[in-house]
Amino acid sequence: MTEILTVVAQREATSLTPALLNQIRNAVRGAPPVVLSPGEAADIPLSVPLDQSALRQALGDKPIDAVVTKARGRRKALLIADMDSTIITGETLDELAAHAGIGEQIAAITRRAMNGELDFKAALRERVAMLKGLDLAALEKTWQRVRLTSGARELVATMRARGALTALVSGGFTFFTDKVAAKLGFDVHRSNRLLDDGATLTGQVAEPILDRDSKLAALRDLAAQRGVRLQATLAVGDGANDLDMIRAAGLGIAFHAKPIVAKEARARIEHADLRALLFTQGYPASAFVAPRCSPAY
Repeated sequence: MTEILTVVAQREATSLTPALLNQIRNAVRGAPPVVLSPGEAADIPLSVPLDQSALRQALGDKPIDAVVTKARGRRKALLIADMDSTIITGETLDELAAHAGIGEQIAAITRRAMNGELDFKAALRERVAMLKGLDLAALEKTWQRVRLTSGARELVATMRARGALTALVSGGFTFFTDKVAAKLGFDVHRSNRLLDDGATLTGQVAEPILDRDSKLAALRDLAAQRGVRLQATLAVGDGANDLDMIRAAGLGIAFHAKPIVAKEARARIEHADLRALLFTQGYPASAFVAPRCSPAY
């Protein structure tokens, strides 16, 4: 078997019953499924190239993700993850803007930038400039509203426990990446720095700006530091500025991604949570590490 089809169900909406797994297996002419989490995830070894049409027909409209990986080298030595709308559920810049009373205005720019319609650096400078004069207390208030994406804790803790280097690389801001990285135990975090005068935001961001090219460079740099090839890396994100690192990684996943990213990425998770990234590496749920901490954030 040279490839593995991993199917992962959205836990709250459906279940991978034995009958459904058998239906999928027959459709793709695979070997007997290996259950990774009862009702949630399973591996189906493939002996022939995957028939995408047959797979789609077997899945129907059920909220089930399907990812194909090579049978060898599935467990990755480096995780590089985007933060906003990936490791956490929202966009921190948009949340910050809400405190300035311009949340919808900035969110509209964010949506276009994340879908690749605007230059990321220019869009970031424009949005930050609109926050000039905002009291620094708004940063802490925004942090209190941050929520982790389901499965984020298990993803980071499990990969770290298996010896992987974990990195949070974001086009967002160090105020938030520092806290998210500490909360989840990321080994490294890189992002942009908002400038202030000690009391309010100046409307500027420190240069150079971490953007699409910087994320790809971070992937390559961290892989070199780790002494591994790009094939041994996993990258995950949702926006256009994540696309290059997703393409370059051994396993690049578009997670609940914007249309341009979902279209161009080789692997997509559209329904399940971040636990899916562990299942696609062949980890059974029984091997997940779940650190004990507050479920709120």
